[in-house]
Amino acid sequence: MNVSHPIADKVLVRIESAGTVLSVADLLDLGPRAAVDQALSRLVRQGRIQRVRRGLYAWPRMGALLKRPMVPSPDELAQAWAKKNGLRLVPSGAYAANLLGLSTQVPAKIIYYTNGRTKTLALGPYSIRLLNRGPKTMDVQGRVSPLVLQALRYLGKGGVPPEMIARLRTLLSKQDRAELTQTIHQAPAWMKPVLQQIIAKGSR
Repeated sequence: MNVSHPIADKVLVRIESAGTVLSVADLLDLGPRAAVDQALSRLVRQGRIQRVRRGLYAWPRMGALLKRPMVPSPDELAQAWAKKNGLRLVPSGAYAANLLGLSTQVPAKIIYYTNGRTKTLALGPYSIRLLNRGPKTMDVQGRVSPLVLQALRYLGKGGVPPEMIARLRTLLSKQDRAELTQTIHQAPAWMKPVLQQIIAKGSR
């Protein structure tokens, strides 16, 4: 039987509405740490939320075929882990291109660049490699800009055909293009004309 508890109810709503993986730190404004931990444990036992790793929680999403809870994506898990640990992660070139839909090839290894230590991280069923990188990579700010710059770097000079530029125009919002405008100076010279096409002719 599910018994209602005020903090547990708030935690449940927060995790459901987030639509992604949350850490305990994302929930501490809802009550004292001990009470939040107790609420999380209770909700996991009841099967109402998923504990995907120690300190990381998600709303259960059922697979259409097997009708079982689905594991969050590697990117959701990695970004939640990074937030929990006060670090930044940037998907590496091949993975960035895949996340943007510019490449259908799923990288054999999921690699992120980080301002933290180089290490291999086990998150759910995934093995994620973190590689330390300096300011040239990690100082690119924003949600989309680091992803786009890494994807284009992976595709290389002359490797970005018009259809990929068109896809990015469709994919990126006005806010995303404004973000790219602010960070275009951090791109290598060959990449800037490509970014200018994306920024100038976005469809949204």
